[in-house]
Amino acid sequence: MVTSKLRLDRIASSTRNARLRAEVLIGPEIVAEEGRVLAVRIGSDKAVYNQVEDPTGRLNRLRSGDVLAGVLGARRALRGYEGEVPTTVAAGNTIEVLNLGGVLGRCTAGNPDLGPPFTAEVLGAVLTFPRTGDRVGHPASIREHAVAMADTLMDGPPIVAVVGTCMDAGKTVAAGEVIRGLSRAGIRVAGVKLTGVSLRRDALAMLDAGAVEALTFTDAGVVSTDDDAALPTAFGLLNELARSAKPDVVVAEFGDGILGEYGVARLLENPELVARIGAVVCCAPDQVGAWGAVEILRTSFGLTPTVISGPATDNEVGCRFIRDRLELPAANARSGDGALAAIVREAL
Repeated sequence: MVTSKLRLDRIASSTRNARLRAEVLIGPEIVAEEGRVLAVRIGSDKAVYNQVEDPTGRLNRLRSGDVLAGVLGARRALRGYEGEVPTTVAAGNTIEVLNLGGVLGRCTAGNPDLGPPFTAEVLGAVLTFPRTGDRVGHPASIREHAVAMADTLMDGPPIVAVVGTCMDAGKTVAAGEVIRGLSRAGIRVAGVKLTGVSLRRDALAMLDAGAVEALTFTDAGVVSTDDDAALPTAFGLLNELARSAKPDVVVAEFGDGILGEYGVARLLENPELVARIGAVVCCAPDQVGAWGAVEILRTSFGLTPTVISGPATDNEVGCRFIRDRLELPAANARSGDGALAAIVREAL
């Protein structure tokens, strides 16, 4: 196999498990499957949605000509791009950057707020040398060094499930506020993002809020969760946190919406996982969203939210609707008054 040396200008956070350095070897043989690490050259400039997150969580601007290491994967975002892994990928092909985490694929649907995605020329498969003394490189994959998936959920601490109507409904802010409040009360809290598309910033926000450890599905070698991958990935992550962090409670963000395509429903209908849930924080953008989410959680999954949060609670109008019409507590995660964490703590 003919290989060549290459210096990377940007390394996307989605490649984190592969532990890349700036100088890599690339090869022409590309396996077109989720999780494979590619080197690409950015072929366009953008005025918006024009950054990539690196493995430390920093956002760096992408420019035409930059050489980027990213990961093949799919995306199914309501307020972002939709895309899939092409059936074949070869050096010289054009591919698109589907999210800030550097997920690469064929864009099948855009978003008017984001403009067209970055296009990029495929340069080759990034090679790794997993064993000391290896002289032949292997195509890199984020399944390297990954947390093991699991078929069963071991005994562990209670879970605070943070769910929402859709992306950008306030779940990450709510999860951080719960972690902050519980941690300040002397409770050992771990955080996890169970579903979504690869991006590290939500786990970093959990650590910033006081979590002793925070993982995402990408730590388990998954670029984008779906109905098939969601459950074994979640079980593996929760088992790993129980073993390594030994928390008193796990705050779990279920990325995307209850009715999205990232496998949230598959998790909420699983009796093993639901049995571990000690509190449900439901985030919604408005009164209709709050009402609908409560109805779906109750009728489809047998779950009643412990508290409603998100933009629906940004002022008294929404809070009053939630209290009077839905007969549930309302607590705003952005107020900083500690009410959200207090309600969750009482439920636990």
